[in-house]
Amino acid sequence: MLTAAAFLTLVVGVVAAGDGLVALVPGTLFAVLATLGFDWIDRRRRRAWSVAYIIGQLVVGYAAFVTSGAAIGAILLLIVLVCQSVLLLPLPWVAGLVALFPFMHLGMDWRSGIREGLGTLAAAVFAAVLMTLLVREQQARTDLARAHEQLQEYAVQAERLAATQERNRVARDIHDGLGHALTVVQMQVKAARAVLEVDAARADAVLAKAQQQAEAALAEVRRSVSALREPRAVPLPDALRGLVDEMSAAGVPTILEVSGPVRRLPAEAEESLYRAAQEGLTNVRKHAQATKAEVSLDYSEPAAVRLEVRDDGTGLGPNGTAGGYGLLGVRERAANVGGLMSVESAPGRGSTLRVEVPG
Repeated sequence: MLTAAAFLTLVVGVVAAGDGLVALVPGTLFAVLATLGFDWIDRRRRRAWSVAYIIGQLVVGYAAFVTSGAAIGAILLLIVLVCQSVLLLPLPWVAGLVALFPFMHLGMDWRSGIREGLGTLAAAVFAAVLMTLLVREQQARTDLARAHEQLQEYAVQAERLAATQERNRVARDIHDGLGHALTVVQMQVKAARAVLEVDAARADAVLAKAQQQAEAALAEVRRSVSALREPRAVPLPDALRGLVDEMSAAGVPTILEVSGPVRRLPAEAEESLYRAAQEGLTNVRKHAQATKAEVSLDYSEPAAVRLEVRDDGTGLGPNGTAGGYGLLGVRERAANVGGLMSVESAPGRGSTLRVEVPG
């Protein structure tokens, strides 16, 4: 569009003046090269072709400038060349091209030459600066669009990661809460069946506890599915004492030892320790064949709290529970709060599950 406007201005100028019609020849050649030729050069993006194009157009434009008697249309064609050079060449090369423009007026009277030369130089500088700003704005828009697309990709990845983490969290809650509760119910029902014929009252009491545990399991499932992560209302030692009592009632005598000054921990840290104890005791009931178990909660360290679940059972074999999903969930919970989990076991000598979290 700029080229067409400049060429039309040249045509109108030379026709109105009635002389310099020969300027239409280089003017037409310049316009053709500035449209069709520039597009061909711009697609190839080769420095040698770009330099050759600019030099050729400078010669043709200068011919139109001279033959038209420095008509305004010829000057506009040279301004178009400045704009194209910004798109094809580095800025220092563009500055060198612009610096040549005042010398096109050397044949004039020195006063007119200086005046016209400075005017042409100012117009060329203005065009170069404006075109440079437009190119930078276009590049900024392109970079912004690319960054927006990348940000959208990151958002999708973050959403997928969050969904995966949430699925893992709900899976851990269901495994740790529902799995533990159903294990207790199973043990209590088994004990009730064993004494049903000889002691109906005791069997009824055991079944009542099983019913209570089943109701607690149902509440735990509802809490996990609704993804409510409210802190536990009771202190951690009291919550662990409830697990220990359940363990003892299920037939494996268990004690709780708390050492050091008890202090509140972040909700996620306390949840991690509680679930670790829950999983450890569940494994003792299901796999260890232990005669006793012990849970210890150590607040002695000022910057960390340690939980241990120990038993005197058969220990973990080559395919033991250390590789199961439950202990994997314990490890993930500990890692999420910056803690560590470890398992020590020897065949016939019991096992120790240890979790340490900052706090």
